[in-house]
Amino acid sequence: MSKISLLDDEVSLVLAHAMKSQAVKRSVVIAGRKKSISLEDAVWESLTEIAKYRGMTLFSLLATIDSKRKKASLSSAIRLFLLNFYREQLDIQRKNKALDAAFHSSIGRLH
Repeated sequence: MSKISLLDDEVSLVLAHAMKSQAVKRSVVIAGRKKSISLEDAVWESLTEIAKYRGMTLFSLLATIDSKRKKASLSSAIRLFLLNFYREQLDIQRKNKALDAAFHSSIGRLH
């Protein structure tokens, strides 16, 4: 199986899960203002994981996202934040693989 077809299968599974997920509305207080946010379960789970990864509460992460958003709705800003976070993680993985390959290549030349 090629990498492309494997990636296609993974994307299909993610999309299938996303289409089954329904939005969950939660009320939060950010900067002293009550806000109602509708997001899918997977988005809430990802936000919670990222907050823990960064050593902050979910509410402080939401406040950070809210403070940096432009004119978009908070729900849209959150989804864009997640997209950018995971893109950055993929970029880090690609750079690490390239460094690892370069390291092993240079080690191979020493032998």
